[in-house]
Amino acid sequence: MSHNIYSKAISLIDAANSEDPNIEIADGQEWPKELLYSQRMSDMLERYKPESDDIVKLAIRAQHIQRWKSPRNAYPMDRAGYHQWRTDLYKFHAVTATGLMAQAGYDEFALERARTAISKRKLKVNADTQLLEDIAGLVFIEYYMLAFAEKHPEYDEDKWIDIIRKTWNKMTVDAHAFALSGKLELPGSLLPLIQKSVTD
Repeated sequence: MSHNIYSKAISLIDAANSEDPNIEIADGQEWPKELLYSQRMSDMLERYKPESDDIVKLAIRAQHIQRWKSPRNAYPMDRAGYHQWRTDLYKFHAVTATGLMAQAGYDEFALERARTAISKRKLKVNADTQLLEDIAGLVFIEYYMLAFAEKHPEYDEDKWIDIIRKTWNKMTVDAHAFALSGKLELPGSLLPLIQKSVTD
């Protein structure tokens, strides 16, 4: 029963993310952007904490579910607007993901665990939330940091050190060790900056 509802929930989450109209190329293949992101999150979890249970696996796969439905430019383009967008986004992801999990057959206990993690509640004290944050940080560093740098050539070294440290500081000591162990593909051109950011 448990495996059946897990498989159904995965299928529902993937179907929802497959609707993303934004396309990204990876390994010569076109992917709906958030479907690709969700696969990368799941793959990173398997590399980092393969013993994780099904609820954590679902929360991590659904972290960005249907993100395109809540665009950043729908909010004021200032700091307050950014924070409101992030707050609303976490709630949107949690509601959407747990709605699909309920449809698959999960009970309220499981839904609340997923809801807490996806909403980014109790970071540093809730193991599920912290693991999701670790995985998001590792995925950002390996897959998205270089592209982000290329989109912002105006950022100076101090700005980049600040961005890297903010990501780093949300992660655990275990995630730091994993990132620097050679198991993570660090973006070569940013490697000196990453090393400076986390060792200074």
